[in-house]
Amino acid sequence: MRLIKQNFERDGSGLVTLFPEEPEDMWYAYNLIRPNDLLRASAIRRVTTESATGSTSSTRVHTTLTIRVASLDFDPQSSQLHVSGKIAEETKFTKVGQYHTLDLELQRNFTLEKDGEEAWDSVARGIIKEACDPVKSADVWAVVMQEGLANLAVLTGARTVLRQRIEVSIPRKRGGRASDHDKGLEKFFQTTLDTLLRQIDLTESKPILLASPGFTAASFQKFILDTATRTGNKALMSQKANLIVVHSSSGHLHSLNEVLQTPEVNARLKDTQYAREGKLMDDFMTLLRKDDGRAWYGPKEVEKAVEKGAVGRGGGVLLISNALFRAQDVPIRRRWVRLADKVRDVEGGEVRTLSSEHESGKRLDGLGGIAAILTFPLDDLDDDGLEVEVPNGHEVDSRA
Repeated sequence: MRLIKQNFERDGSGLVTLFPEEPEDMWYAYNLIRPNDLLRASAIRRVTTESATGSTSSTRVHTTLTIRVASLDFDPQSSQLHVSGKIAEETKFTKVGQYHTLDLELQRNFTLEKDGEEAWDSVARGIIKEACDPVKSADVWAVVMQEGLANLAVLTGARTVLRQRIEVSIPRKRGGRASDHDKGLEKFFQTTLDTLLRQIDLTESKPILLASPGFTAASFQKFILDTATRTGNKALMSQKANLIVVHSSSGHLHSLNEVLQTPEVNARLKDTQYAREGKLMDDFMTLLRKDDGRAWYGPKEVEKAVEKGAVGRGGGVLLISNALFRAQDVPIRRRWVRLADKVRDVEGGEVRTLSSEHESGKRLDGLGGIAAILTFPLDDLDDDGLEVEVPNGHEVDSRA
């Protein structure tokens, strides 16, 4: 993502103009745009005109429209973002109040304006900073495979994306027909390699996981290196150190989650954002199992811990799902933004926003979307008293 223009007012309102350059940028745009924002982008609008004789004709025209956002539809696999709302500024072809859906496109600017107090809060500005980071790119490539099936995926700082599913029929080894199996396997490997080479940049040094049950991944690694030697492809051969062969229970994409949790893979991927977030969740779960009062989850419990100053300097970490920051209710979103700001700016603790598209984020979502590692133990943060109903319909506190 490229930042073209930025203008923030002191009250937190303002606008930015962004230029999305790659599919991953649409994910950032999805997390940035919220209902009631003003979005200005290029559009194709069908316009009906009437001639002097009364006949009508319909044409599609290219124009620029500004809408007041009502809803968003994001397809994570194709990275397509559709934003719907009412037209907010009249044009030659449209009137205010008409509905339109803007399809944000790569290589085309869009301008996002937020009005109201604290509209451009620390989370929104953080998304822009991360999206426009020049070193932001794929952290890890992965090929999860079994004979005849390969799933090519990319792990970025925000999510795991399936780029291509490859299926090739391979004859079984029967009697004297082993050569047919070998030819089918070679065709499968070649198709998978060709697909991988269309996706990755060989000038970059990024880990490439090859995962499978049995010896399929190891055989594919050998095929890659043999192909590089035979064709004299030095760029491909330079990736030898990045090829990581690991075991998985199947060739389906869901097996990638178990692969990423193995010590071997964690050691190789320790510098990636995915691995760092995964380790934080592992550390949290370890403390939770110890039950020593240093790990808490849930909105009320975490807020109490922050209020008591237990999520600050000296190891305090607030783990929060980015799904909470997408809340359409402004007060709810503001609640979490202010909590994150307090931990980071006042208490001096660490705030980590986990993507709900990653396994670590999904684990956090299962805990209510928010958790904390405390600098000192606290007990009974979840003890609000038990309430019981009595016949007259009133409730009493069981501790009274």
